[in-house]
Amino acid sequence: MDKNTITGFILIAAILIVFSWWNQPSEEQIAEFRKQDSIAAVEKQKAEETKKASEEAKKAEKASQLAENAQDTTALFYKAQNGSAQDIVLKNSKLELVFSTKGATIQKATIKGFEDRVDNPDLTLFDEKDQQMKFILEGKEININSSELYFQPSDQTDSTVTFTAEASSGKQLVVKYLLGQDYMLHASVQALGMEGLFSPQKKEMAIEWTDKCRQQEKGFTFENRYASLTWHEVDGGTDYLNEAKEYIDEKVGDEIDWVSFKNQFFSAVMIAKDGFGKDNLMTSIPQEKGTYYLKEYGVKLKAAFDPSGKKPTEFEFYYGPNDFRLLQRVEKQSTFGKDLQLERLVFLGWPLFRIINRWFTLYVFDWLTKLNINMGIVLILITLLLKLITYPMVKKSYMSSAKMRVLKPKLEEATKQYDKPEDQMMKQQAMMSEYSKYGVSPLSGCLPMLIQAPIWIAMFNFVPNAIQLRRESFLWIKDLSTYDPILEWKSNLWLIGDHLSLTCILFCVANLLYSWMSMRQQKDQMVGQQAEQMKYMQWMMYLMPVMFFFMFNDYSSGLNFYYFVSLFISAAIMWTLRKTTNEEKLLAILEKKYKENQANPKKVSGMAARIEKMQKQTEELRKMRMQQEQMKKNK
Repeated sequence: MDKNTITGFILIAAILIVFSWWNQPSEEQIAEFRKQDSIAAVEKQKAEETKKASEEAKKAEKASQLAENAQDTTALFYKAQNGSAQDIVLKNSKLELVFSTKGATIQKATIKGFEDRVDNPDLTLFDEKDQQMKFILEGKEININSSELYFQPSDQTDSTVTFTAEASSGKQLVVKYLLGQDYMLHASVQALGMEGLFSPQKKEMAIEWTDKCRQQEKGFTFENRYASLTWHEVDGGTDYLNEAKEYIDEKVGDEIDWVSFKNQFFSAVMIAKDGFGKDNLMTSIPQEKGTYYLKEYGVKLKAAFDPSGKKPTEFEFYYGPNDFRLLQRVEKQSTFGKDLQLERLVFLGWPLFRIINRWFTLYVFDWLTKLNINMGIVLILITLLLKLITYPMVKKSYMSSAKMRVLKPKLEEATKQYDKPEDQMMKQQAMMSEYSKYGVSPLSGCLPMLIQAPIWIAMFNFVPNAIQLRRESFLWIKDLSTYDPILEWKSNLWLIGDHLSLTCILFCVANLLYSWMSMRQQKDQMVGQQAEQMKYMQWMMYLMPVMFFFMFNDYSSGLNFYYFVSLFISAAIMWTLRKTTNEEKLLAILEKKYKENQANPKKVSGMAARIEKMQKQTEELRKMRMQQEQMKKNK
């Protein structure tokens, strides 16, 4: 970066400052803006009050209609519209589900053996305040809404129950549930004796399912980043609504097998045997910090329905942890015979990173966790294993830099006559020529280092989704799945939040140390203006750890700890290689290579020779163009 470039940046900055000052509003304009904002706020409040009043009026009208129907002995579901709600409990060693006889749907789901945000021994996924499900059948003259009916329970055990809503003339709406051995619930909905109420062409059932997803972890921001409305398409593959955006009745055109209300470590999943039809509507509304809710979810689905009553509409529900191996096992309990890919609820990254995590990281992680050692030790061992695998590439990269470093005096001597800006092409050619004579490729160390980048990104996706780290302590860290505060306060500070994470600080310090060592190594091999440009580059490299602090302060301590250990080991490897490399011996080897190449010029090859050849061709083309332009001027 030369003086002209710096001067240009300063002038641009000055122009922007002057332009901002010139265009700032006057006091009168500011007052007018405030007035308009106040008017807009009042109008918004009035609109919200009108909407609320309209909703209340609709509820009152609906309640009145239900009351009239309850008094009307000729109504189809006269008996089922009268009664009182009763709780029915199905449970096993892993899950407890509370059903209500009003609506015949689940009111509360409790996952056993997992602590919640406030350290209760069992985790409540949702209760009647947060979640509601409706089955709606559209008849010729009347619509049947399961949430408005009182069902009679029968055949009740700890794992089964049948709900029946009695209609006139022996007509029935029957909902059956069977709880499996762990987290899978089987269900069916069937209308008996009601063939004449539905059009034969009407073969769909409407389902409305809403839920306010609870905050289950300490770190709201981090957990919210992994909470998403997810679904599986019939043709294969999963998709989801962006976690950070608001969606209201977003249309999903493809047929889907299942839909999930997912948070970081737990999910509620609804699966349809015959799939959900096209044009389903999805809602996901992010909630504010402090409400202890992550998202407000909602779906409007269409499932297959047999109006003759011969074939029930079948569903399966999963209420449980997002554990990759567990989801694979539970899927085998499904009676639908589909490849549901429930394990996709555990996001392992985009294709390349998913492959690394799916076929390497998971197997290593499974093997280490079976040893019953602390999860912090597991992360250290994974880091050491990855460093051992990538060590040959790291050493190759370092040796390439070391060769360039010991050749620096010779490069400076060979390029000292090319100090002018217009001679930079010639200077690069001279450098490439010298490298090729000594058999050195300046790019040979770059590609091995790039191979390590996917591993970093793969672990970025793996660690936050590993439920095995949840509530696991290590050293000063109480929970490896969330941040570890060394200092906390009540209000949110811009970019920082309401805490300082110690592992994040350690990661950033290790990053700063590693950046300093890397920049020092690169600076020692730079020639001429490259060394001057490196001064500006190093400030950017030093700013990266600061940027990482603002990004990772909310991230899990397990991820920050992994990056800290990884960078610390990388710095130790770099330091060890530098201390153990005999530069005089290395230079002697390069001199021997130089003499061999002089004796046999055809032997010169490699990346440096190819780059040199390309640069010469480029220079020849440049000279030809200059000659052509000169000839045109002479004419």
